[in-house]
Amino acid sequence: MNLSEKIKQTVRNVPDFPKPGINFKDISPVVENPELSKEIVKEFANLLRGKGIDAIVGVESRGFIYGMPLALELNIPFVLVRKVGKLPFDTVQYSYDLEYGSATVEMHVDSIKPGWNVFIHDDLLATGGTAIAASELVKKQCGKVAGYGFLIELSFLNGTEKLKQYSDNIINLVTY
Repeated sequence: MNLSEKIKQTVRNVPDFPKPGINFKDISPVVENPELSKEIVKEFANLLRGKGIDAIVGVESRGFIYGMPLALELNIPFVLVRKVGKLPFDTVQYSYDLEYGSATVEMHVDSIKPGWNVFIHDDLLATGGTAIAASELVKKQCGKVAGYGFLIELSFLNGTEKLKQYSDNIINLVTY
């Protein structure tokens, strides 16, 4: 069985969460499985090794789960993207619209060095809004978006198409 099939068998589908009509993809059983989690980190690392990636950006909070171990595996910095007000030092911010409202994310002003090739990681790619926000934060610090990594892509929401304005290097281990 390949990695994608293992992940699909392990993800828990939760109907009508957080509202009716949504079939939520719960990755809790995946992260509770240490062998599968190790395999996920190794797969991402193998796909990125030798690609000149200078840092991994992880998007709060589930992008931290595999983003940090991936950065450690590649021996490169891990950079936090958090909701506004969570970081203690000077930050750059980016606001964006959600389906119902808006959100703002931020990172420390000194996290990305000019010219760095940055790989953005999160658990799920839906509409792409949060990944675009992280991309804009990287650009604000004169970094380059070298690609994206997601455990799961919900292809019917067309997030991949929106991200291609930043990078064509988009890795999704599972697609629904």
